[in-house]
Amino acid sequence: MIRALVSLAANAVHHLSGQVLGTSWSLVNLVLKEGADATSGATAMTDATAGASAVADATSGATAAAAAAAHPVLNAIEYTILVPLLYFSVLFCILGIVWRLVKIFRSPPPPYSLKIYPSSKSAGLGALNDTFAMPQLRRHKPLFWVFLIIFHVSLVLLLLGHLDILPNISIVSESSKHMIGAGLVGVGVTVPLLYFLFRRFRTPVREITVPADYLLLILILFLFLFGDLMSWGNSWTPNGFVMTKQDFSLYFQGLAQFTFADPRLVLPGSHYHFVVIHVLLADLFFIILPFSKIVHAFLSYPINLLRRK
Repeated sequence: MIRALVSLAANAVHHLSGQVLGTSWSLVNLVLKEGADATSGATAMTDATAGASAVADATSGATAAAAAAAHPVLNAIEYTILVPLLYFSVLFCILGIVWRLVKIFRSPPPPYSLKIYPSSKSAGLGALNDTFAMPQLRRHKPLFWVFLIIFHVSLVLLLLGHLDILPNISIVSESSKHMIGAGLVGVGVTVPLLYFLFRRFRTPVREITVPADYLLLILILFLFLFGDLMSWGNSWTPNGFVMTKQDFSLYFQGLAQFTFADPRLVLPGSHYHFVVIHVLLADLFFIILPFSKIVHAFLSYPINLLRRK
């Protein structure tokens, strides 16, 4: 009996051991197989990534090649805008204004008197008051007068800011990176210009407005805006001063000395394309200025003086 029980126990242990070993071996095989599959998948993914990287490199290389091919043409266009076309537009503007003034002053006088009453004791002082203080406009259109005063004062500061960039002129400290007003001058010319533009859409101004008036205001607005973007980006952002006042001074110095140097050498950074667009709009403005209504800026005082005499 005892021998029979011992034999039965031994057979059970042998059978159980066989099942355990078999199960363990199956688990080992399963783990090894999954590991091999994972390794194969990782290898395939690596190959796919390498392939995608190769395709991306090829695409990037093609894009870079295309950009490199177009680069000389783009550089030539930008250089033409910033140097030769700027010289031409400024010279054209000066000659056009002189021609316009000569034509006006050579025209016969009107058959009637332009004198206003009551006349002031000094015709010159009265004409200055009419030109810059605009008392009649202040009485009849006070809001329009306020925007005009802000615009003209800011425009004078804007011109001084551009003169400050010229060599041998230091209105703001040479060590300062800011231009005059540190961006506020741009606000002073842009906001009134928006008012002048939207005013054209309202009666009765709309009835006397022609398409050229809208186009001129839009041209000047974008001219100011692209200048504002550079000025505000420099003065009002933590990563500003991509181009400093000193950089623009080197560009203006090259223009003043007629070196015909490439402006890209002295105007680094991402703002360069903004400079190109800004100067292009300025070129267009100089060309059309002698034939636009803005030429009144050169005639306001003479006409007011004539009315006072």
